[in-house]
Amino acid sequence: MNLDLKNKIAVITGGSVGIGLAVAKALAQEGVHLAICARDEERLQAVTRDIEKEYGVKVIGVKADVSKAPDIDHFAAVIAEHFEKVDILINNAGTGSSEKIMDAPDEKWYYYWDLHVMAAIRTAKTIVPLMKKNGGVIINSASIAATQPMWYEPIYNVTKIALVMLSKCLANELITHHIRVNSISPGLILTPDWVKTAKILSPEKNISWEEYLDQVAKENNPLGRFASPEELANFYVFLCSSRADFCIGSNYYVDGGQLKVIL
Repeated sequence: MNLDLKNKIAVITGGSVGIGLAVAKALAQEGVHLAICARDEERLQAVTRDIEKEYGVKVIGVKADVSKAPDIDHFAAVIAEHFEKVDILINNAGTGSSEKIMDAPDEKWYYYWDLHVMAAIRTAKTIVPLMKKNGGVIINSASIAATQPMWYEPIYNVTKIALVMLSKCLANELITHHIRVNSISPGLILTPDWVKTAKILSPEKNISWEEYLDQVAKENNPLGRFASPEELANFYVFLCSSRADFCIGSNYYVDGGQLKVIL
């Protein structure tokens, strides 16, 4: 299937590891040039060089913490220096949390609100002007936890459902500019964050971190396994393509049947 993505320009936040990195590589494989940001500059620059070498596309990497508005402004300014337009924006930066609502300080709520919601708003404000001439695609990375909340991370659950609603509202606002906005809500994806969590929690159960993840998968997913970031990235690539032109304002679950309700 020709996805008609060659020589498109994609902006990806949180693009140096996990889902963001898998999406970056999958788009690069289709001939898409990239602007990616992340907080770890050493890893970011290594990833940038590797993708350029492997896929022969142009990649710029900018150190940025998208929970901070000035970092987003800087990222956008660098993008404008290198590319005359942007075709794809993927708001992927984010991470989980662990707290009780009654115990979590306001500062923690503000941080995750900035990271998951305000970052998507701010990147849209800075990148959409580079899309308006030719149209484009925005994908916001949400989570199955937006609909089927995880018990240990209420702030994450709340901010991700807010991101889904933001995607719907932004889709209605931007479609007149031929910019399609959607969100994707993954289920269990085997990212470094999950491995880190498993290594922290597995000693409490006197099992290995691999056994911990296997238990999580078997208890929560009908397939009894995590998906790889690469499996998920395939869907991102399709949704970025002209083959998905009628996909607007929707939230797509890629979860291996984990969601327990029909929406």
